[in-house]
Amino acid sequence: MTRLDHEEYVELVLTCVERVPRGRVTTYGAIAEVVGTVAGGGGPRLVGSVMAMHGGPVPWWRVVRADGSLPPSHEVDARPHYLDEGTPLRPSGNVDLKQAFWRPPALG
Repeated sequence: MTRLDHEEYVELVLTCVERVPRGRVTTYGAIAEVVGTVAGGGGPRLVGSVMAMHGGPVPWWRVVRADGSLPPSHEVDARPHYLDEGTPLRPSGNVDLKQAFWRPPALG
């Protein structure tokens, strides 16, 4: 398996995020798993880095941590999106992953 360059990796991550349906979420780890099978590696932190640098144009609020939370800097901006899309939330304000999780399909 050939490692992709950074630009190709970024495109794969953003493609995964664009596919997350309204009202659903996926995790940094789930994206890393799918993209890593094509790209030859990379974990949740690399996906988070890609999202921080390039995620503005895609529905970034649909990518959450493994516990259903977002980085604190994003919580206020994400909440209106969750309410608009009907994303299941827990009383804590985190996304209810049991109800909202969407597993990205294999790329290819």
